[in-house]
Amino acid sequence: MASTRDYYEVLGVSKDAGAGEIKKSYRKLAMKFHPDQNPDDPEAEDRFKELGEAYEVLSDEDKKAAYDRYGHAAFKAGGAGGSGFRGGGFNDPMDIFSQVFDGAFGDFFGGGRGQSRDGRKRGSDLRYNLEISLEESAKGVSKALELEKFVSCESCRGSGSKGSGGAQTCSTCRGLGVVEQRMEGFGGIFRKQVVCPDCDGSGQVISDPCPECKGEGRIEKVDRTQIEIPAGVDHGTRLRSSGNGDAGVRGGPAGDLHIVLKLKRHDVFERRGEDLFCEVPVSFGTAALGGELDVPTLEGAASIKIPTGTQGGTIFRLRNRGIKDISSGRKGDLNVEVRVEVPTRLSGEQKEKLASFTESIGEENSPMHESFLEKAKRFFNL
Repeated sequence: MASTRDYYEVLGVSKDAGAGEIKKSYRKLAMKFHPDQNPDDPEAEDRFKELGEAYEVLSDEDKKAAYDRYGHAAFKAGGAGGSGFRGGGFNDPMDIFSQVFDGAFGDFFGGGRGQSRDGRKRGSDLRYNLEISLEESAKGVSKALELEKFVSCESCRGSGSKGSGGAQTCSTCRGLGVVEQRMEGFGGIFRKQVVCPDCDGSGQVISDPCPECKGEGRIEKVDRTQIEIPAGVDHGTRLRSSGNGDAGVRGGPAGDLHIVLKLKRHDVFERRGEDLFCEVPVSFGTAALGGELDVPTLEGAASIKIPTGTQGGTIFRLRNRGIKDISSGRKGDLNVEVRVEVPTRLSGEQKEKLASFTESIGEENSPMHESFLEKAKRFFNL
């Protein structure tokens, strides 16, 4: 199911609730609405599923951040605002319950530890470090990733069974997923429960396992996954692609793929948040007399006006020529710092003309020099 109620409301916690409070509330409500506690109440089962969905999101740092930013739209197909989540993909509420209680109520509620009662088990999450260019981070890009992971077995369609028999109740633990072990000590004979060695805690066994996957319902191979990178991502941005991790055991839900983005160093631009910065050389003559100067932007060249007497280090701001903010949609600015080039390798004639020009100008033509002299006089008490 996909709840449309506010997840904080579902768990009865405030939006600033910590991880401990969220878990405590889930444990209390999950025990109350567990289907085995309410066998004749279908509404209780729906409530139990809703609790699992809400806890799965709010207990996960990345999912919680996406929900706080985009709401339920973050987990719909295609995501929202480029959140990086795709296609719902919520886990089995029984799996969530078992993980939270660490199997403590497995025998009481008739389930194994960490697995659903039919032997299904969620696949592992995977991490992939992806390097992208500044241009790709600004405009968004589709990337094909190749990674080795577990995928669903095509021969048995993920069931793990060769025939149509499917999974059967384990005769060793009678479907409980645990067996009792006797231990002798100085105080007498002790009994403790351990995971059943025959069904690995699932309570189910495959009588006629698929020869391709050996009854697991999945095989390991190099798989190609297409990932959509939204515009506006930055260095260190973490995206989650739901269901693109390892395939689950015997048809269990797949894990998630976590993509950590790294931006390549750019030859021209430096990114700071949503703003871009670059340095552009300007000739001595243009800086002194003023003129037009072509500067680079991510959309191509743009022309700016250089006022007469522009000094080196002056920054010109080009509005809305930066990076689009991933949440607000507002674009940053491009900041262009001009570097005045001093002419080199002058001919004899050029040197004479430059020397004559230098002699002809006074302090009134050099405001920075005049300002420096005034400061120097005050410093030396002249």
